[in-house]
Amino acid sequence: MKAPIRLFLIFLLLLGCNEDHKLIFEPYTISDKECPECPNISIEIPKALEQSKLNETINTAIEEELISLLVFDDDIEASSIQEAIKSFKNGYEELNKLYPDETARWEAKITGVVSFEDKNMITIALNSYLFTGGAHGYTTRNFLNFNKRKGNEIENWELFKDQEHFKNFAEAKFRIQEDIPQDSPINSTGFMFEQDEFYLPENIGFTEKGLVLLYNQYEVASYADGAIELLLPYPEVKNYLTKKVKS
Repeated sequence: MKAPIRLFLIFLLLLGCNEDHKLIFEPYTISDKECPECPNISIEIPKALEQSKLNETINTAIEEELISLLVFDDDIEASSIQEAIKSFKNGYEELNKLYPDETARWEAKITGVVSFEDKNMITIALNSYLFTGGAHGYTTRNFLNFNKRKGNEIENWELFKDQEHFKNFAEAKFRIQEDIPQDSPINSTGFMFEQDEFYLPENIGFTEKGLVLLYNQYEVASYADGAIELLLPYPEVKNYLTKKVKS
């Protein structure tokens, strides 16, 4: 192969790699099982490696989310994951002192994955299961969306050209999925939207299949109903989004 042709092909290969550039992560794992009676804590989340404003923003946002999930001791103002774990343990120990024969072993299992990434944005999905006594544990999924070009976290309202317009579209789709008549109150079939009015969830995230609107347990339905998820394919929502998504 002639040198100019070889160089041209290498240039095309490098250009393609640059266009498909993905952030580099390593798994950050914590497994804390000090004793059979201690809380069972298991954490596996992605940690961005390269030094940049974006990666620092991602790592900080994930850490803050974990802290908010684990803190149970009001006497500890946690500023790190380890301090939050200590808070979680203290909460269990205090309850166990009061009710030693009734306190079941607490559990915290948190995992994180990159659910979507293109050249403009990246979404991290954090899945958590917390058991702190009672009849059952509590499962949640939280989406964190980031602007790769600006290096900042994206608020939900920033995702849409007109949030109210999108909300009306989403409500129509939600009613179809959940068999709620379009001309009936949103709670007419048993949902628990406040003031009987549809609203977007706090958790909105991007996946390979489409945009996900996720209502975690208890948000708009009973515990038995579990999480309520509405998946909207990108061809249906592209005109509502502020940024073009490469699906």
